Amino acid sequence: MKNFPSKIAGGIVPVIIVTLSLLFVAFFLVLPLVAIFVEAFSKGYQAYIDSFKGEYAWSAIKLTLITAAVAVPANTLFGVAAAWCIAKYKFWGRNALITLIDLPLAISPVVAGMIFVLAFGQRSVLGGWLVEHNIKIIFAVPGIILATVFVTFPFVARELIPLMEEQGSMEEEAALSLGASGWQMFRRVTLPNIKWGLLYGIILCNARAMGEFGAVSVVSGSIRGKTNTVPLYIETLYASYATVPAFTMATLLAALALITLVIKTTIEWKIKRDRKTASK
Repeated sequence: MKNFPSKIAGGIVPVIIVTLSLLFVAFFLVLPLVAIFVEAFSKGYQAYIDSFKGEYAWSAIKLTLITAAVAVPANTLFGVAAAWCIAKYKFWGRNALITLIDLPLAISPVVAGMIFVLAFGQRSVLGGWLVEHNIKIIFAVPGIILATVFVTFPFVARELIPLMEEQGSMEEEAALSLGASGWQMFRRVTLPNIKWGLLYGIILCNARAMGEFGAVSVVSGSIRGKTNTVPLYIETLYASYATVPAFTMATLLAALALITLVIKTTIEWKIKRDRKTASK
């Protein structure tokens, strides 16, 4: 009987914590997400469809897809190469490379955009040369792509580095000793071992590339029909009180977030399943 109050407290505390957590998620995540779709359809289905028919809307969607189509493969290739070097080899400058990979996570995206303005703007060292050769980087598509590549730089590498370090290099060494070439070793040994982690990093990289606002807003100039990505176009619409089109475009990013969450959860489940299978 002496332990009875403590048993009650032990049963109540988890319930309170879980309830508070669910309320937090509902208030800060679910409710805003629902509000986006409610506002987007507030004037009917036809108004929702009409919001996509404008030239500026399709230009923003197209530019967002182009940016992601360049940034994600570039960072995937770099991420795999960097993770391979860091996890499999010990070399001078290894810690410096790890620090550089983490750099985009340590600074504000707005500051990252300013870095590119200072590097490629008209008042920069390269600015005069770029103007003379009619090359536009700032307030043009190349600047948007560069800024997006920078802010999404760490995602693939950061997923693969701990995974490769945990796996070690015994299987690769065994493949080489059996006469496999470097490409055969990567394709048949390394890639199957890192496939879920690689896909996980690519999904996160793509979601960030399509949703990036801060760095892109600095380097793009927000020119409608030319340098507006979907996030910038949403901000422009909302600032001009076009709330329904703004929330309509926001549903695209919300849908992307939901798809990313589903894929992320599925990958995590598969990784846990594979680890359990391997441990047996």
